[in-house]
Amino acid sequence: MTLVKRAVALLTAMTFMLELIHAAVYKVGDSAGWTTSGNIDYKQWSSTKTFQVGDVIIFEYNAQFHNVMRVTHAMYRTCNTSAPLATYTTGNDSITIQTRRHHFFFCGVPGHCQIGQKVDINVLRSDEMAQAPAASSAVPSPPVPSAKVPGPTSSNALSLKALKSPFGSAVLATFLINFA
Repeated sequence: MTLVKRAVALLTAMTFMLELIHAAVYKVGDSAGWTTSGNIDYKQWSSTKTFQVGDVIIFEYNAQFHNVMRVTHAMYRTCNTSAPLATYTTGNDSITIQTRRHHFFFCGVPGHCQIGQKVDINVLRSDEMAQAPAASSAVPSPPVPSAKVPGPTSSNALSLKALKSPFGSAVLATFLINFA
């Protein structure tokens, strides 16, 4: 019986981990990348995506001419580069979204933000996602490349709902303590 309990605990933990890695990877600007060339509308680009916690945002650019700064909303609106929250300069920066809110980025090279090299990555709360209007008639581009893992089967849906709740870690810990 102990072996069965351990197997169930292991399967539950693995299911929880699958939810954590159930993320998409988005290349900002799709094939054009992070650039001032080609009149990329990053606001339009981000509006066609449904970002979730755990998604990875990739900024690909020529590091000789661009960078990426993570900034506050006020800094984003005014293109203020004086005190970024973070600065990325590799030319191939991967940023994992860890919270539900707006995440603001722009290029800190003088003049680039002002001409539109900035993006607002908005990760909606679950209740906002249900109320969000449908995307415009423009055909949204898919995540590049996809890192999606198949979703849960109906047989473990109840346990996943519990694990995805605000107290999911506590549910998992209690389960493992009591049944392992």
